[in-house]
Amino acid sequence: MRQFILRIIDFFYWPVFRSWLPLRTFRYLFCGSFSNGVDILMYFISYHFILHEQMLHVGSLTISAPIAAFLMAFCVSFPTGFSLSKFIVFPESELRGRVQLFRYLLLVGACIVLNYVFLKLFVNTWHWYPTLGKIATTVLVATFSFLTQKHFTFRIKTQPA
Repeated sequence: MRQFILRIIDFFYWPVFRSWLPLRTFRYLFCGSFSNGVDILMYFISYHFILHEQMLHVGSLTISAPIAAFLMAFCVSFPTGFSLSKFIVFPESELRGRVQLFRYLLLVGACIVLNYVFLKLFVNTWHWYPTLGKIATTVLVATFSFLTQKHFTFRIKTQPA
């Protein structure tokens, strides 16, 4: 399965990308985009077709539909993102799987906090247009995520060329 996925990703690694983008970075961007696409699709399905845009009642706890849809989508996108990072982007990592999983969970938590902080800063404090704030936030958080995965979550003792 890994080889099949790599063939698909590497098919799109055209010469125009090769001249300025390392293969690992390209694979990260491809897998991250796919994982985000899964997250958005699952959020849409959860919010509109599972929750029917209604609050979720779990015992005495009530969760708003947007938050409940986020949690439902997270249950799918988290393992998808972790698996793609572990087996496709950083397969050379010698860290134990449970260590990688724990570190990935910490990273995802940090990314959620960073998204919140940057959006508040750009949109509420600096009064940027929300879409521009989201784009800037995405670039900053994705860069942080890649560097953290490369040097912490899926650390490789000797970096291949």
